[in-house]
Amino acid sequence: MRSYLPLIVGFGGYNAAGRASGHRAYERMIYESLGQADQRAVVDSLRNLRALSADVADAEVLAGTLVRKLEADVLDADQARLAVNVELQNTAANNSAQFELSARQMPAKLPENWHVEPMDEGGKRFRITVAEPLKVRVPVTDSLQVKAAGQLPSGFKPGDYYRSTHHPRGLQMSVLGASDAVNSVGIDWQRIQDSVDPDDVAVYSSSVMCQLDDTGVGGMMNARVLGQRSSSKQLSLGFTSMPADFTNAYVLGSLGATGAVTGACATFLYNLRWAVEDLRRGRRKVAVVGCAEAPILPEVIDGFAAMSALATDDDLRKLDGVAVPDYRRASRPFGANCGFTIAESSQYVVLMADDLAIELGAQIYGAVPGVYVNADGFKKSISAPGAGNYLTMAKAVGVAKTLLGDELVRNSSFVQAHGSSTPQNRVTESRIFDEVAKAFGMERWPVAAVKAYVGHSLGPASGDQLAATLGVFNRGIVPGIKTIDAVADDVFASRLSITSTDQQLGQDACQIAFLNSKGFGGNNATATVFAPDAINGYLKHHYSNAELKEYEHKRELVVAERDRYLAGADAGQLQPRYNFGNDLIDENGISLNDEEIRFPGFAKAVSLKDSEGLEGF
Repeated sequence: MRSYLPLIVGFGGYNAAGRASGHRAYERMIYESLGQADQRAVVDSLRNLRALSADVADAEVLAGTLVRKLEADVLDADQARLAVNVELQNTAANNSAQFELSARQMPAKLPENWHVEPMDEGGKRFRITVAEPLKVRVPVTDSLQVKAAGQLPSGFKPGDYYRSTHHPRGLQMSVLGASDAVNSVGIDWQRIQDSVDPDDVAVYSSSVMCQLDDTGVGGMMNARVLGQRSSSKQLSLGFTSMPADFTNAYVLGSLGATGAVTGACATFLYNLRWAVEDLRRGRRKVAVVGCAEAPILPEVIDGFAAMSALATDDDLRKLDGVAVPDYRRASRPFGANCGFTIAESSQYVVLMADDLAIELGAQIYGAVPGVYVNADGFKKSISAPGAGNYLTMAKAVGVAKTLLGDELVRNSSFVQAHGSSTPQNRVTESRIFDEVAKAFGMERWPVAAVKAYVGHSLGPASGDQLAATLGVFNRGIVPGIKTIDAVADDVFASRLSITSTDQQLGQDACQIAFLNSKGFGGNNATATVFAPDAINGYLKHHYSNAELKEYEHKRELVVAERDRYLAGADAGQLQPRYNFGNDLIDENGISLNDEEIRFPGFAKAVSLKDSEGLEGF
């Protein structure tokens, strides 16, 4: 049975650097290395995304991106909500406290120490007497100890672009991110769907932290304590699988395979692995993969801060010896650092098996031959890094060597580091890279760490890495870690190239990328990603000159359609795909026999003869 190469034919999403499609977020990272015309395009795209007028200075447009101080429209870090428990001592002569309540405010079950007297005949108000100290919870505001985050560009509100009533922010971002990726393909989704069986499509997408804002699980969990009622949507919209469910039900209308894998900070790569395995084995022909996370909430920040995982304002002050922290430089992978910077992001890619991509004329942005996942074994601490990442990195480099050869791996590969910006990560991850470089003969292995720009978005973090990687393939510029002054002394970097400026290597030197992710609990994952030029030999081996010539002709039309979408997106016309309540499948129109099943609205049937590869059973 032939195996297939999973090709990246579309990508999109939104993070602190802007929109992923068209390489705009990546170009924000390497802004200083761009020519004047390209810089103008980046600024104009961000200006329209932020809905700013033409008279706003370019510097101000750029200032509302990347890691920066928390902004009030996401979370007011100086006025974060809090509740304090206080005990009111009785000071009256009779050692009792009195207060009044309306009938609506009276609890259904009265506390034992309350003495209640009606104040009117209609029973509309009551006087309450309490003969002992009264314990109450008082809502207040407080200043967070962490005020830096990787927020979406200032003023960009995902929910404003479609009918998003009651949707948690993470799901709003998921709809827009998945739409951006699908639209960027340049091939109408209906045409893709008509080209394959309904069961040949897959969506793998999730979030790590659920939807923890007030419209999701966070609101449901707080409702009783705050004296509120849970809504009918908070529980259901809070599932970690909702990014996949929304993509299936409202973005694609898919009947295909679905899944929502979570693996802490490696979650994006866990979902990517499912898709890659499906496509390689021929079980699916197209897959939409991604994650969406909106964790910039006081409760989440408190939780990570309690673990000493975040870069607090006090630690940043001490690190730099200043009175006011430099929030822009809060995330400092492989430099003198003190913790990671939390972020929000939504990142998606569209993968196709190579035969379908050639048939449809899809633009190829890269290929993913493998994603490797390994645990750490016995651990001293659940949050500590361990041995499993040696396995994932070595296997990822090993498959690249097997498929493309020694020379290309040694001279034309680079690493997208997890680079969380913690003191422990800079030592342990760099040591792994250095050891792998030694084993495979790399002398100056380029290392990038995009969390320096966009922070740590948890589940989608490797999606941020992948979007930037596709940009590197396109321009040959590896983003420098511009938030550090120098590489920390305890970093293992004898065989690594870690710089604070962009590494302008050229496309020929950027043919293979290794995306590394390390998550709590021993969730290690590394993906091998090939640039388009690196797979030319594979395509020539599997397809004739005539087939490739026809493919190139079809691709011209696809690229033209893609460019029309990207031009509109740059102008602020994001075109989210959100189909709620329309085009429903009429179950009376389903046709079923013992060989196949057909659904109205889908061009092809699903065969029921699949033996799952057990023909010789």
